[in-house]
Amino acid sequence: MEMENAEAKQSIPLLSPYKMGRFNLSHRVVLAPLTRQRSYGNVPQPHAAIYYSQRTTPGGFLITEATGVSDTAQGYQDTPGIWTKEHVEAWKPIVDAVHAKGGIFFCQIWHVGRVSNRGFQPNGQAPISCSDKPLMPQIRSNGIDEAMFTPPRRLSIEEIPGIVNDFRLAARNAMEAGFDGVEIHGANGYLIDQFMKDTVNDRTDEYGGSLQNRCKFALDIVDAVAKEIGPDRVGIRLSPFADYMESGDTNPGALGLYMAESLNKYGILYCHVIEARMKTMGEISACPHTLMPMRKAFKGTFISAGGFTREDGNEAVAKGRTDLVAYGRWFLANPDLPKRFQVDAPLNKYDRPTFYTSDPVVGYTDYPFLESTA
Repeated sequence: MEMENAEAKQSIPLLSPYKMGRFNLSHRVVLAPLTRQRSYGNVPQPHAAIYYSQRTTPGGFLITEATGVSDTAQGYQDTPGIWTKEHVEAWKPIVDAVHAKGGIFFCQIWHVGRVSNRGFQPNGQAPISCSDKPLMPQIRSNGIDEAMFTPPRRLSIEEIPGIVNDFRLAARNAMEAGFDGVEIHGANGYLIDQFMKDTVNDRTDEYGGSLQNRCKFALDIVDAVAKEIGPDRVGIRLSPFADYMESGDTNPGALGLYMAESLNKYGILYCHVIEARMKTMGEISACPHTLMPMRKAFKGTFISAGGFTREDGNEAVAKGRTDLVAYGRWFLANPDLPKRFQVDAPLNKYDRPTFYTSDPVVGYTDYPFLESTA
């Protein structure tokens, strides 16, 4: 039986082993970072230990939900933080639960920038961004509520090193909590993406204008975090082609390629990129761009995300388009996703209405596993 399983895995590209720097992965199916909004008062909760450990396999790679680096980083109800001692202590048992099952666990560190309002900010102040361009109100993911955003305050050049330092300290805290590394959230229209994208960034100082200047903030953070915890424990997530939260770029191909090439200077572990076909959240659209130029340029591990099925995930790995594939909604709904891919089992359907509700069980830890075949 063991031999049969081993043979089955070899013939499924997603289930082949992979060496990611110091980490020996047993397969290439990654738990994508997924906001779940169940960290009451920004403190990670015991139910997260169940949720993450359910999705852990020996040698599997998991990335946490986006985790705030400071008290100005928040823009959603009950998302976790990692800027206080209390946060660090609350993460420890969650990390331990993943490690107990042999998983490799990175914390995604995040600042929302202008995707916020006064209600989430200290002393009711305005959110911060590279610009003072306001965001239009947006329908929330549940399709009903409208998110209102407070016009942001443009960061002065003197303030930027302090924000970079917040990411450095968050990375240090993540290591103290026991994580194996961090993923810098540079995607999806949040603060780092706001700096990179030319439709948002209208600065005229060294952090705006040219492509190089717009990427300086992101690369300053990569540099600081890599120096703090070691580049072999650092990844970054990018979405150059996406236009989430009114953060599009007029030349996304050049942006992605410049970032992929620039990251090589720091020797970081991986680059995690959202497929060009995912222009808006959760919707696949026809698109002429591919990630191949970035894939070829970046020297470390390459992770692709965005609308993958078992079939096209296998194809992407088999054809060398990526090393690892991150799955979000399917992994959320199928805690044993690698096992299901192995036996080509049907998948549980995901329940979108409970993605962001606060119940600690329903839509969170109650998705069924395949019946044990022992």
